[in-house]
Amino acid sequence: MRVLAFGTFDGLHPGHRFYLDAALKRGELFIVVALDETVQRIKGRMPRFNQRERKAAVEQAYPSAHVLLGESENYLLPVRRIAPELIVLGYDQELPPGVKNADLLCPTERLEAFEPHKHKSSLKT
Repeated sequence: MRVLAFGTFDGLHPGHRFYLDAALKRGELFIVVALDETVQRIKGRMPRFNQRERKAAVEQAYPSAHVLLGESENYLLPVRRIAPELIVLGYDQELPPGVKNADLLCPTERLEAFEPHKHKSSLKT
């Protein structure tokens, strides 16, 4: 099964690894790394590591995965190219602006938080 995961991955931490490991267990993994300009637009700040560095870190950590950079304007273009059978979302991850579940043409699965009792970023407020 073709499985898609996406994110910024600005310094791979245990939560990212939990997310990507879970996605990898579900099938052939495709990982889309957000462009710097997309991170700036959505999060209001530039990432610590540039898009090439973040992509290289993900490729090194997940050599069996297909890792690619996202698109600046058309967030659905990688989804259309990859044609996943499942999109895995992190516990707090939102779809890109303007994208709805109906646009994806495949189901999504939201993962549980990674050790929410230990990691403050995993606590929903």
